[in-house]
Amino acid sequence: MDNIFEQMVSKYIVQTQDDKLNAYHEVMQEIILSALQRSGFFNKAAFYGGTCLRIFYKLPRFSEDMDFSLLKTEVDFSLEPYFDAIVKEFKALGREVVINKKAKKNFSQIESAFLKDTTEVYNVEFKTERTVKIKIEVDTTPPLDFCTENKLLLLPYSFMTRCFTLPNLYASKMHAMLFRNWKHRVKGRDWYDFEWYVRNSYKLNFSHLKNRALQKGYSEDKEFTVAVFKKLLRERITNTKINMVINDVKPFIKNTIVFDIWSTDYFLQLVDMILFE
Repeated sequence: MDNIFEQMVSKYIVQTQDDKLNAYHEVMQEIILSALQRSGFFNKAAFYGGTCLRIFYKLPRFSEDMDFSLLKTEVDFSLEPYFDAIVKEFKALGREVVINKKAKKNFSQIESAFLKDTTEVYNVEFKTERTVKIKIEVDTTPPLDFCTENKLLLLPYSFMTRCFTLPNLYASKMHAMLFRNWKHRVKGRDWYDFEWYVRNSYKLNFSHLKNRALQKGYSEDKEFTVAVFKKLLRERITNTKINMVINDVKPFIKNTIVFDIWSTDYFLQLVDMILFE
């Protein structure tokens, strides 16, 4: 069965170490999804975030982590009962992995500034190549007003994954762009995804964004409206150094010529082009 793993890796053009790491990350992500589907995980959870965009909606950048949301609050949820399925899936393809739950006391200040106390975090990594690591986050108290759909993958076998729809993925991304507190480590991938949503004329589910903002991030007395959202977004753009944004996302992009137009003014103009459901 090892040939299936190699078949999955062979889809990628690997010319640099970054290329190899990105390819291995994505193959691992798809195998994890197949294991979770096989074990019934998607009966109670959905996939969202940049990796979901990359795998199922053809976002032209690579992504490292995997984000999941329960469909309804379950504060005592644990991913650990699904560990065996993930380990067995990799073993069937000739690879061995280890899975560890990250203790909340070990979260860095950067992570704890954005992750909720009810977010469970796990690491999956190859036993022999520990640099290839996938961080899995599961939101056990999800903000509501989101919709999901089933999306197909053909390898390592044909299966469906429950995913957030694009308007809701857009909402979760804009929440991250607004409220993620990265201090000196700007998450340029958020900015890349924002540009991609606008370029493709996708619509944003503002109701879900508002629920996310009120649950974590927005604490002002004034109602969180579209106008307030755009004002905060413009402030975030104006107060961020574009070179730091580019440096973060560049390893995940093959065609770096796209950054030639990136500037504060460019992103401010994108704000005016946001479409809503």
